[in-house]
Amino acid sequence: METDKDIKCKPRGFHCTLCNVHIPNMPSLDQHLKGKRHNMISSARSTRKTQGECSVYVSGIKPEISQTDIAAYFEQFGPLSDIIMDKDNGFFAIVQFSEANSVEATLSCVEHQLKGLKLRVKPREKKDFKLTPDKKTNDPQHIFDRLKPNLCQQASVDAQMQHVVQQFQLGENEKKARGLVVQLLQEVFIEFFPDSQILPFGSSVNTFGIHNCDLDLLLDIENTKVFQARAKSTTEQAGEGMSDDGHSEDSILSDIDLSSASAAEVLDLVAAILKRCVPSVYKVHVVRSARLPVVKFHHRKLNLQGDISVNNRLAVRNTCFLQLCTGTEDRLRPLMYTIRYWAKQKWLAGNPGGAGPRLNNYALTLLVIFYLQNCEPAVLPTVDQLKDMACEEEECMIEGWNCTFPSQPIAVPPSKNTQDLCSLLAGFFSFYAKFDFASSIISVREGRALPITDFLSQNKEEEVMQEEQPPKTQHHSPKLGPLNLLDPFELTHNVAGNLNQRSQRNFQRECQEADKYCHCLQYQHKSTKGKPWGLVRLFTPHGNVPHSKTHQPTISIPFNSVSLPEELRSQLHMAGDGFQLLWFQKVCSAVEEVFQTVLKCHLTRTDSVHGEDSAVVGAAEEMETSTASLNTSINSCDSTESSVSTSMAGVKRSLSSDSDPSVSPQGKKLRLGKRGRPELPPWTCVLKHIVWLGRRKVRWELNKDTETRPEGSCLQVESQVTAHIIEKEPELKEALEFKIQPQVVGGTESTKAVLKFEPTSDKTGVFQDFFHFLEAFLPKMVETLLEIQTGSA
Repeated sequence: METDKDIKCKPRGFHCTLCNVHIPNMPSLDQHLKGKRHNMISSARSTRKTQGECSVYVSGIKPEISQTDIAAYFEQFGPLSDIIMDKDNGFFAIVQFSEANSVEATLSCVEHQLKGLKLRVKPREKKDFKLTPDKKTNDPQHIFDRLKPNLCQQASVDAQMQHVVQQFQLGENEKKARGLVVQLLQEVFIEFFPDSQILPFGSSVNTFGIHNCDLDLLLDIENTKVFQARAKSTTEQAGEGMSDDGHSEDSILSDIDLSSASAAEVLDLVAAILKRCVPSVYKVHVVRSARLPVVKFHHRKLNLQGDISVNNRLAVRNTCFLQLCTGTEDRLRPLMYTIRYWAKQKWLAGNPGGAGPRLNNYALTLLVIFYLQNCEPAVLPTVDQLKDMACEEEECMIEGWNCTFPSQPIAVPPSKNTQDLCSLLAGFFSFYAKFDFASSIISVREGRALPITDFLSQNKEEEVMQEEQPPKTQHHSPKLGPLNLLDPFELTHNVAGNLNQRSQRNFQRECQEADKYCHCLQYQHKSTKGKPWGLVRLFTPHGNVPHSKTHQPTISIPFNSVSLPEELRSQLHMAGDGFQLLWFQKVCSAVEEVFQTVLKCHLTRTDSVHGEDSAVVGAAEEMETSTASLNTSINSCDSTESSVSTSMAGVKRSLSSDSDPSVSPQGKKLRLGKRGRPELPPWTCVLKHIVWLGRRKVRWELNKDTETRPEGSCLQVESQVTAHIIEKEPELKEALEFKIQPQVVGGTESTKAVLKFEPTSDKTGVFQDFFHFLEAFLPKMVETLLEIQTGSA
């Protein structure tokens, strides 16, 4: 297989030559081979190989030879798939056939002539597929190395932030060049779409643009639709021929009815115009899989990438909103440039190819604005407050959304906040280091965090709203994820909906690290010895920072509202502010089930403690975990900040094997751990077999035999796999024994169940392998069991 050639064995792990990544072990290798990135690149390689085998290179042509002429000539050898023309010089073309046999027929012809020209036709050059990043003007490491000494020379952090703006912002020449491209496209498209407009939006015009940023454009064809309707009406009255406007009915508008055409159909037409009529434009293709489909293109001479959309009027309005914010508050631009560059250096923002699990620039911008809305006093007003400042002439409704705000910054009262840039930057990291993302919906419109419980049961409410509201005003609830950030105008759009759990954790962890650094003298005071200080340390990539000490093995099971079954979502919605403890009980019950039923561990729990902590634990045990007392419990837990050290020694008793998993561990008493976090007494686990090795092979062997194929849920499948391994494999010479301390984290951090592992007897040295297996296996099984338990409750 070709995949086998991509993987090279190394002394420590593996290396994928296709993706150019290092893989530490076999489980990670299996996960990588199944991953979206590897399969996407592999598919691109196969497509590129197929295209090469079905293409020929044609030279000897002249600029007056059109693409249509070439297509008409080579169609005699077989159906064509695509033709790539050299529009700038007109010296060559690549003709791609639908079948490889057509290439043989073309090359077998001794002589090719077209309009008196003798064409030279040869096979397309075959090149090895290599994953290479897009060529940029400057390498990121080179940019940082050049920026570092200049930052160290500045007198203050404020001066450093202003210097970052000067280094990265779009220059006047770049703005003029982009303006010329917009003007060129306007002149071309108005010939095909009368009265249309090309409107730039995004980074190029929202005051946050950087060198080489994309040029985002909207082709506004609303006026063209009116023109087309009027032209049709006139043509029907006057008969065939010319309309009163002087446009022939044989124009490009005759081929498509804009009032009923889909965005994809219009974009196909836009792509054809770009390919054939706009000089220096190449690499034109339609991206239909995007949330809002676009046509992507490159401008060769300006080394500029661009997108054209036809139904993104809200994005243009968002750009005007950001322009208003920067016009109102001078501190916003240096703060935004600094945080964006920090996020890029830490790999938190910027998705290669436009898709990925990292923050996009717009989401990061809204996070900064939301923080500034919550400063004391506020630096920026909320969108609702801006709406009240607008006059009647400035009222704006787009697609049913209220997008009203003042058109001029002078209408917005200045902020009473006098903090300098240095303090605001440190405050940003502190704000999100403690933010509870899992239980909050960030609303820039209201300037506050909305409780996620208000959104958990909106599916049923939407069914009622659909009966009461007309179809044009129906708005669905936003897609919930690890980080929920509502667009300020399109309130059903989660701008950070592409983030996965790892991306959200990385963002908050980096904010916590930055928050710690901002309390050091190295952040605020310039080094007298020329050492890195201020922003330099913040911008330093992880590869240049010494690794911290290894922490206790920990598995986090995050609260993920998206994966919860509908019944459990309703229960958590009813619990209100106390949903964390109810969810924590369900998770602990599922964890017990995984270790006992699935992995066949002997599981016991420590029920009592001794020493000075007994009084604290006794008081904490008064916190019953019933749903009726959840609200009181969570409030008391969040307000407690004292550090309590709880002994893990005590009397062990076996867990009830016939207990209802949906009820357990409600019979257990919650206690307070460090920082007042609610936690259950620790489990002690004993494992006698290596049940994690060969599971995939055993599962495949069981499934291929229909007579022994497990029926039912994933729980039954995995339990049978474990039983088969125990039956076939010998016991460990010395059983593995370890402790698990569960606790729920919430309030000041994203809600999650944290399981801390501590090996107590590992004479055979298998704990690390077992823990690595649990990191991926345990969260997935808990997610499955939550659905099973809820359904059977």
